[in-house]
Formats: sequence, structure tokens, C-alpha cells
Amino acid sequence: MSAAAQPRRARTKRIVRTLAVAGTGAAMFALPLIGATSASAAPAAKSATSTVYPNNLDGWIRQSLAIMAEKGIPGTYNGIHRNVMRESSGNPLAINNWDINAINGTPSKGLLQVIDPTFRTYHVTGTSFDPYNPVANITAACNYAYHRYGSIDNVNGPY
Repeated sequence: MSAAAQPRRARTKRIVRTLAVAGTGAAMFALPLIGATSASAAPAAKSATSTVYPNNLDGWIRQSLAIMAEKGIPGTYNGIHRNVMRESSGNPLAINNWDINAINGTPSKGLLQVIDPTFRTYHVTGTSFDPYNPVANITAACNYAYHRYGSIDNVNGPY
């Protein structure tokens, strides 16, 4: 690599890393704007499954956002976090045993309180089939919100 290309490559890596940490998935769209002219010019993108995320609400949301970016499902950290806190207070094992869904035999479960039929319909390939799995729950709920409301960001109450 030439000496002139090294500063540009370092800048590209910094920008990609910054965008990836932001959880927007925008890094792949920004590469052409920052001078990457071919696939070989850009650093290899890590997939959501190869990155290690913390086993906490922040990590679950960030991993879900990475998967959502790969699958074209819109949503932001703030939109997910706001809805998680309203629905389950961040408890991945939360279950609603009192509402009409529970009375009908399908209680809502997990961080975003998804019922089993909705979870199965909007399950995202590559995530667990367990509705209590935090990443699978968030990602399926965001996929549902995308198809129903345009994005989880548009959900400001029970859905």
C-alpha cells in the first residue's frame, strides 16, 4: 500500500467504525461517499453474528440493529429502547398473564411483549426461535413494527 493511501484507509476505517458503533448500519452506504471505489478498497464488514455484543440490554439492542441493517428492517436504538422500557422495563423474561391475549391463551412475552403467532410470523432468519431470546424478540418485534407501522420508531404505545 502506498504511503498516500494509508491516511485515506485509516480515515475510512475510523468512519466505518464510528457508523457501526452508532448502530445505524449506515456504514455500508457511506463507503462510496468517503472514497472507497471497490469492494477491495473497503475493510471487510463484520456480520452481526461475528461481532461479540455484551449480554445486556445495550448489547441486545445493538446486535438486533446490526441484524436489522443486514435485513433492511428500519429502526433506531432510541426507538427500540423506548419501547422496551415501556413494555418490559428491560426484563427479557417478562410475560403478561392478565391481558386479553393471555386470557385467550397467547400471553405476550419478552422484551417487546410479542405473542407467539406474531413472533413466528415476523421471526427473522438467523435469530433464535425462542421468543424469550432478547435479540430474537427485539428483531421480530421490529420486523412486525416495520410491516405494520413503518418502523419501531413510529410505535409510541402498546402495539
